[in-house]
Amino acid sequence: MGENNAFTAAIMAFVDKAKANQEAVVRGVGIKILTRLVQMSPVGNPELWAINQTAVAYNSAVAEHNQAQIADPAHLTKTGRLRKSARKSDGMDVKAPPGYTGGRFRGNWQVSFDNRTTEETARIDKSGNMTIAAGVAALSLFKVGMRDIFFCNNVPYAYRLEMGHSKQAPGGMVRITAAEFQQFFSEAVSEVKNDTGHHNGA
Repeated sequence: MGENNAFTAAIMAFVDKAKANQEAVVRGVGIKILTRLVQMSPVGNPELWAINQTAVAYNSAVAEHNQAQIADPAHLTKTGRLRKSARKSDGMDVKAPPGYTGGRFRGNWQVSFDNRTTEETARIDKSGNMTIAAGVAALSLFKVGMRDIFFCNNVPYAYRLEMGHSKQAPGGMVRITAAEFQQFFSEAVSEVKNDTGHHNGA
């Protein structure tokens, strides 16, 4: 009877370890996918918008003109500054909506299990660090038995960005990340094996 209990305990320990390893692999893959999606996501920069290209080019030309003027000592004051008479000071405004700041799209990646999210996060995250941290926290809750993991971005223009609307991500994000899934999976399996081997050898 005691041997049977020991055998059952050994089986249960093996199953628990297998589940733990499976969960670790899934979490590892999820973190890699999330990080890739966030880091590839364009961050709005009004100077890159087509509507502002004339203004950007003009302002650049003004800056180049002033820089060229500095090369002539006759255009400089005694303190080495460019004289007002030699300097162009006009410029064209770069247009953007009032209060606009980039990082809304990058900040709206969300991780959920079995059901897609449908709302925005209202998070502005130019670096992506907050978004990745929130996603990692969500992925830490993954358990064997959960069917699906969703990576969603619910801003209205997400599809256009995926279809190459931004020069920062002409190939989109989701399609490229999906093509890299096997690489992420292999890396996660290797990392879990190494971690398990390290603990077993300790």
